Amino acid sequence: MTKNAKYILDIINESKDHLTAEQVYMRLKEKNKKAVLATAYNNLSYLYHQGFIRKVSVSGYPDRFDKMKQHDHLVCIRCGKLSDLLLEDLTERLQKQIGVPMLSYDLEINYICDECLEKEQNL
Repeated sequence: MTKNAKYILDIINESKDHLTAEQVYMRLKEKNKKAVLATAYNNLSYLYHQGFIRKVSVSGYPDRFDKMKQHDHLVCIRCGKLSDLLLEDLTERLQKQIGVPMLSYDLEINYICDECLEKEQNL
């Protein structure tokens, strides 16, 4: 693994947020002044395809990157806010239902966050 890939993996694993590639790049620049945006994109792609990080896609918003620790997500359908959610591990139950070897799963629960609900009520 390259030094930049290691930096990016550390950035994602230490973050409490779900960072976009641009946000990762800004944090990478603090550690490596010579890094360019393509460095962030290339290393994020490498880390994702190697199974070191997760990519979370929400329609209409840039992809965000997350640590591999098993957890699920709440996604606001109005503003795209992404929040971690810890639910009972459903792997065994899902495995029995689908009947083929399962490598992983990502669960996203759509909702409307409190901020968006408040904005709608104040219209």
